[in-house]
Amino acid sequence: MSAPPLSARWQQLSPRERAAVVLAAALVAGALVWWWLLAPALSVLRQADERQARWTAQWDQVQALAAQARALRADGTPPPPREASVRALEQATQALGPTARLSLQGDQATVQLNGTAPDALAQWLAQVRINARVVPTQARLQRTPTGWTGQVQLAGPGLEAAP
Repeated sequence: MSAPPLSARWQQLSPRERAAVVLAAALVAGALVWWWLLAPALSVLRQADERQARWTAQWDQVQALAAQARALRADGTPPPPREASVRALEQATQALGPTARLSLQGDQATVQLNGTAPDALAQWLAQVRINARVVPTQARLQRTPTGWTGQVQLAGPGLEAAP
């Protein structure tokens, strides 16, 4: 014996059973619409204020750094001698502890990082930019559970040899 076709089975149901099947199908369809369409959109809406606040804070930080860069450019003071820049770079890198290793080649410096904390890296970048007058020219970093790992190449007027 084979199962009766779906339409024949539907006709055999009582009106009460049909209503229950329609209600169950509507509930399943409603749940699927909720999980696939509405819930993700509502989640994004709930997080919008937090994301906006975070992006605003990042934008304010970028603006502060830009103002600092403009002030340094407008300062007009000559860069420190190479020895002073190298000393400042070494001191800033030593403050990172065993997570950083500095190597100098000509007018470029390379810092190898291994698990450096994000806050420490940000502070180090500010120090080398202001005190040693060097900036990152290339960075190959990867975020790990222990911090940032990779290398940062630096250059700038502070590392150039005196004419």
